Amino acid sequence: MNQGIGVSAGIGIGRAVVLRGKDLDYSMVVPKGSREEKRRLHEAIASFRERTERDAEEIRARAGEKQAEILLAQIMMIGDPFMVSQMEDLIVQGACAEKAVDTVCGMYIDMFSSVEDEVTRQRATDVRDMRARLLGLLLGQPVFDPRALPAGSVLVVRDLTPSMTSGLGREQAAALVAETGGMTSHSAILARAMSIPAVLGLAGVTERIADGDLVIVDGTGGVVLPRPDSETLDSYRRRKEKLLADRAALEAFRESPTRTADHHEVLLCCNIGSDQDVKAVLESGGEGIGLFRTEFLFMDRSAPPGEAEQFEIYRRVVEAAGEREVIIRTLDIGGDKAVGYLGMEREENPFLGYRGIRYCLGRPDFFSVQLRALLRASAFGRLKIMLPLVTCADELRQTRAILSKLMADLEQEGVPFQRGVPLGIMIETPAAALIADILARESDFFSIGTNDLVQYTMAVDRGNGKVAYLYSPLNPSVLRSIRSVIRAGHEAGIPVGMCGESAADSRLIPLLLAFGLDEFSVGASSVLETRRAISRWTLTEARHLADEVMKLSSADGIEAYLSAAIEDHR
Repeated sequence: MNQGIGVSAGIGIGRAVVLRGKDLDYSMVVPKGSREEKRRLHEAIASFRERTERDAEEIRARAGEKQAEILLAQIMMIGDPFMVSQMEDLIVQGACAEKAVDTVCGMYIDMFSSVEDEVTRQRATDVRDMRARLLGLLLGQPVFDPRALPAGSVLVVRDLTPSMTSGLGREQAAALVAETGGMTSHSAILARAMSIPAVLGLAGVTERIADGDLVIVDGTGGVVLPRPDSETLDSYRRRKEKLLADRAALEAFRESPTRTADHHEVLLCCNIGSDQDVKAVLESGGEGIGLFRTEFLFMDRSAPPGEAEQFEIYRRVVEAAGEREVIIRTLDIGGDKAVGYLGMEREENPFLGYRGIRYCLGRPDFFSVQLRALLRASAFGRLKIMLPLVTCADELRQTRAILSKLMADLEQEGVPFQRGVPLGIMIETPAAALIADILARESDFFSIGTNDLVQYTMAVDRGNGKVAYLYSPLNPSVLRSIRSVIRAGHEAGIPVGMCGESAADSRLIPLLLAFGLDEFSVGASSVLETRRAISRWTLTEARHLADEVMKLSSADGIEAYLSAAIEDHR
């Protein structure tokens, strides 16, 4: 048995196709003069762009705009005149095109790898992919075509790159296995978007599995079983059939309302990162948009989007949602999200630094552009504005003052907008949770962001494996914070939602129902499972369970109790 990181759930069974990487040695290449080497370089770049654009279009059609942007970022990078000029300078100095590509890409890989934030480190993987593909084109090596894989293959590779994943479908790939990568890698994101079971982080697996081996891949448990015996194979085939039957049964929840077994209705919304994601929300049965992360509009570009561009995107989202509510979060930049053109200084503790609402209020001119665009879009549907990382009431008051001035300007200009556009906040710090009663008097709604709430409450760096055991929403301190925030919101008469990953956690769902959560916001792919999980509980059952859970003193004890209770309840 090989234990790795399960990054895309499901069970895949098939014959292995093992790729051990290309030989990209160019030591025997003799430069043919700067003019010829520049020509070779630009031909390779043009071919790279053409292939990548085709792959991105495929991903867009099958998985959505957000996933396509992973490959489009590579096109943008190789289209950077500065990056290409660096390669050309090396060629003028006597390097062959291969050497120029390798050297310049290597510089960017080193630069991105040294940065603390996770999103920027992913850029290093993208550049490695780009470097390998450009070198392969220059060396005349055959291009890997995932479409040519035999049906039902288990692809086993050293490094699963976005370009490898782009052309894959369930018809070719039963599963994916790689030596490198983790839950947040771009290849993992693509695998999940295309519902292909995947296990990453299995060092040396390409040496332990041979072409043609029968392989079982459990993307939920992170287990890879090559050459299984008949008993194991039969067991996993039964499990796979059960999973497929379970997936089919979920379809009954696509058009049904979201309510408990005793008909208490809650709102089930979706989290999105671009206007293109609205289609997936509607297809999944989502009842609104509980979080539109606008930072993705500002990333992978050389200048910020202007008011007109932002307005068009927000308007499209609000109009596409129709009568459904749309909560748009203002720019949440800093921490693990870096945008070069904003000129943000390097910080020792970026998660405790100049990020979220702090950055926006520090740049009122910049912030006003987004707020004006949001106000204008509010005329086209049920838009709500949400502020990230609020820790004190002054941040809400300052934002309201800016909004009041912008509203006056828009009225004077005769531009339509919704005068009473709701303004709410993310509750994601202990500070906000402790003064939730104060903040509730000045907010129109709350949305609990559990990813950061757990991190800040437990003082845990999410990327630090040594303290990962502490990162759990089931810690009594986190559960007490969630309960008190919901109570404070209701006492002030405002709705409380949750847009963190915990909103789709089947263990937490009965607790959240018992606490009185009004709105669950999850990924589009989690809507049906979340709706079904909610439907299994009456409020009486959920409250009884919560009463017992809140008496427990540890995350492990709570997890064990909930797991047993949920199993008995099914």
